[in-house]
Order: sequence, then structure tokens, then C-alpha cells
Amino acid sequence: MGTRSLTTFVDNFTGKKIVVMYRQHDGYPSGHGKELAEFLDDLHIVNGINVNDERTIANGMGCLSAQVVSHFKGDDIGHIYLHAPDTKDIGEQYIYTIYDDKDGVKIKVRDTYKNIDIFNGTIKDMKKWITCVEEAINVNKL
Repeated sequence: MGTRSLTTFVDNFTGKKIVVMYRQHDGYPSGHGKELAEFLDDLHIVNGINVNDERTIANGMGCLSAQVVSHFKGDDIGHIYLHAPDTKDIGEQYIYTIYDDKDGVKIKVRDTYKNIDIFNGTIKDMKKWITCVEEAINVNKL
């Protein structure tokens, strides 16, 4: 058994969830959260593709969600599954909600076992937060 997680993608125009990605294992913040933050770092959501744009972009949240799923799924069987937009309560410990606002792409992380949000902010802030979490884990192992 692994640490299961859901990653939801919220359309910034409608506020509706687009799709839910289920991850069977390594769903904890220093696993899936870290990998997600590294993939999303410096990614910009745009409305329309400009061939001269040299940034890493996604053409809206639908495009971003497809890029994330493709990145994590690859050609592997199992491990990553897609579910309907309002899927929850399927054994997940963490829910990662990806959304976009005027400050860029953000992530909210909810610990469903404790029933609390443990992070909500920018990708760069999440990377710093995960580093702090990893350091705390390592200190407790000593």
C-alpha cells in the first residue's frame, strides 16, 4: 500500500474542476508534491499560443492538466489514473489543487487524514516549504 493522492485542476475562468489525477503511491508532499512543484516551476498559463514566446507555457488550464498527466503517466501501466472532476474519498491522504490567479500558477495541499490545508501558495513558495518539510523529517530521523 502506498500514500495515495489526488491532483485536481481548476479552470481559472469558470472555477470548475477539469479532471482529477489519482496517484497510487508516493503521494506525500516530499514525493508527489515535490515532483509536481519541480514540473510546474517557471511554467506560465497563457490564453493563446505565441510562437515567439520563449517561456515554458500551457495554453490554459486544460492544456496544463494534459501536460501534467502526460509527464507523470508516461508509458507506464498503472500508477496514475484519471477520474471525473469531483472525485474524492477514494483512499487519498493528500489532495493537490492546481489553480491560476493573477500571481500565476498556485497549489493548495490538503491532508485529508487531518482534515486541514497544509499549504496554499505559489510554486516557488511550495518548493521552499517542501525543503523545510524534508529538513524536519531528516532531523526527526537522527
